Amino acid sequence: MGRGRAKAKQTKVARELKYYSPDTDLSSLERELHGSSPTLPSTRVAEPETDEDDDYDKWVNGRR
Repeated sequence: MGRGRAKAKQTKVARELKYYSPDTDLSSLERELHGSSPTLPSTRVAEPETDEDDDYDKWVNGRR
């Protein structure tokens, strides 16, 4: 058995992805481009640095 079926299926899937054009929600795109969003932007809390980062830097630099 060759890989004929597998290749044919991959080709079919690739062709579907290439030529598939979903309906575009233009109002949603406009809101995104203008920056007005219905929800508040999420705030990301910075994690404190740990000693693990220092250990990795030492190991990379050969100062184990």
